[in-house]
Amino acid sequence: MPLSMYQSAVPVSLRALTNLRAVLVKGHAHAVAHGYDPGVLLQTRLTADMLPLVAQVRIATDMAKNGVARLAGVDPLPFDDNEVTFEELFDRLDRALAYIEGFSAGQIDGSETRAITLKMRSGELHFEGQAYLLHFVIPNLFFHTTTAYAILRQSGVDIGKLDFIGRPE
Repeated sequence: MPLSMYQSAVPVSLRALTNLRAVLVKGHAHAVAHGYDPGVLLQTRLTADMLPLVAQVRIATDMAKNGVARLAGVDPLPFDDNEVTFEELFDRLDRALAYIEGFSAGQIDGSETRAITLKMRSGELHFEGQAYLLHFVIPNLFFHTTTAYAILRQSGVDIGKLDFIGRPE
């Protein structure tokens, strides 16, 4: 049986965001245990020209929730990008997970050729659904979740590969 667009988008997004939430919980606990303001960790960057942890989480959630919505042919649910605490990021992740879970296979399957246009600062990007998912959403989702993981890891948070990929189901 071929892999469907739903199977390629929804479970992958849910797992990535669930695992991201779990490593953030460990990051918050690490900051508290080491006696520093967890907000400092949210502003940590891998390098000066990269976005901080808080932005990596925002972008990862946007990639997942917006990607699934566009594949379903609906306007994505907008989120304000105003989180400044771990608790607010946890809420953002929980809202994104619930939103993604609300989509059915019937809404997403068959979206391989759906026209998707993104308005970017540099101009419009035009995709068909399958290329959008495989060449834009998934790579961006994993770039930003990986970067968030790397920020936490380089900050001394005790996380490893299984925290990132999760336990096999």
